[in-house]
Amino acid sequence: MPEGDTIFRAAVALRKALLHEVLTDFESSLDVIREIDLRTPVVGRKVHAVEAVGKHLMMVFRVEQTSDSGFLSEPVPTPAAWGFDLLRGDLVLHTHMRMTGSWHIYRRGEVWRKPTSYARVVLSTKDFVVPCFSAPVVELLTASEAVRHPMLTSRGTDAITDGFDSSLAFRQLRLFNNMPVGVALMNQRAMAGVGNVFKSEVMYIQRINPFNCMSELDDLTLQNLIEESHNLLVLNRTRSARRTRFVLNERERLWVYGRSGEPCFTCGTLIKMQRQGLDGRSTYYCPRCQTGE
Repeated sequence: MPEGDTIFRAAVALRKALLHEVLTDFESSLDVIREIDLRTPVVGRKVHAVEAVGKHLMMVFRVEQTSDSGFLSEPVPTPAAWGFDLLRGDLVLHTHMRMTGSWHIYRRGEVWRKPTSYARVVLSTKDFVVPCFSAPVVELLTASEAVRHPMLTSRGTDAITDGFDSSLAFRQLRLFNNMPVGVALMNQRAMAGVGNVFKSEVMYIQRINPFNCMSELDDLTLQNLIEESHNLLVLNRTRSARRTRFVLNERERLWVYGRSGEPCFTCGTLIKMQRQGLDGRSTYYCPRCQTGE
């Protein structure tokens, strides 16, 4: 599953290509999306917003407003964390990449790097063709459906944004005191944006045992964990290669993630990997620095 920084960078790139542009073509391999498009056409709408919401990416398609738009022009209250407004007549394209999805941007006529059969949805403007490949979650929603969507409205405060609320993240994470730290830190309902890489890296930097329960962390330690998560995500918002360790050797830019069986940069103990939680997500850690083995 991509980290919050990956989706943030995708949103930035897509915004540059699509924002305020009129959609000249819209295709989907999904029957349900084609049916919605037949009832409420996407072509001819402007791309009003492209935003990362935690690990979700949302695009808003807006029809040009006229004096007789009436009901369709009414504002729809949206969560402040979304960072954009909605009108009742808007359509919202929601995608979640999980482990397989990716957005690509091509100039018209440019050869695609993946087979067309993998494209779940394709947006076109006068200059660009923008396919979304292999995403497990692709939904075309009305504004009213979007603001009631449980995956989009139950997110915690987003750790990659400048408006991140660390005090809210602290309160939300304390609701999961019975969970191991390595599981709770990835709970998007408590704090959005942290994935496997940053989970492992942040716990190593703060020397926290990922298998201890949240209740074992004192308040200052939890506050430091939250702040470290925010700082590292912000530092990586514009980097092409994710980095938590700032050394010259590019192959050593992460402290523990993906380094199972390699020596810890601090103590030389071999890094271990263990799966955690119902989804069996991988946690990398140093047995000596973090668990005292």
